[in-house]
Amino acid sequence: MRALVVTGTDTEVGKTVVTAALAALARARGDKVTVVKPIQTGVNADEAGDLDEVRRLSGVDDLHEFARFPDPLAPATAARRVGVTPPTVTELAGRIRAFADRDLVLVEGAGGLLVRFDATGGTIADLASLLGAPTVVVTRAALGTLNHTALTCEALRARGVRCLGVVIGAWPACPDLAARCNLDDLAGYADVPLLGRLPDGAGQLDAAAFAKLAAAELGRSAEWKAERAL
Repeated sequence: MRALVVTGTDTEVGKTVVTAALAALARARGDKVTVVKPIQTGVNADEAGDLDEVRRLSGVDDLHEFARFPDPLAPATAARRVGVTPPTVTELAGRIRAFADRDLVLVEGAGGLLVRFDATGGTIADLASLLGAPTVVVTRAALGTLNHTALTCEALRARGVRCLGVVIGAWPACPDLAARCNLDDLAGYADVPLLGRLPDGAGQLDAAAFAKLAAAELGRSAEWKAERAL
């Protein structure tokens, strides 16, 4: 199975928009794409979630969510708050492997790389390791980004998980000094390629404009093409 895990340095860095961009690129290439958000938090059962945004932006309809909890917390914490035992990362990996006939399975994490997904301490990093899947790290353009991104990529390497590179998930219209330095120094700090930057507000575009932006920012990357991740 060819899977790619989208993770982040933190919550609210733009993982869903990046996931949608990757899905749009793969769909445009003619791939049969599945997008999985194993656990969604911070959304009630009757509300639109991250996968609804992926569908609107990418046109991909093969979407799967295995658990949802209303509190905007780490999955294991949000599950505990409602008295539920969340699925383990091993169980999640088994369910994701059921999509082995797809050309690409995109898996979007919740929160940062090392937030607990299950009661045993499993994380999205552990899920990527179980799947044998490379990752993309989404980060933000802000003070502290260099350190947070470097630590995230080191944690992946420590688990034997390959990081294809990093994407700045919400590039500001008027970048300040910290953002400009991020652009210059991020690849060196993280020791992985900078794959692209999606502008702040990209998620508000219509599907056609969004697909064009995704192709311009991410579709040219040699790392994607080498992995056939896109």
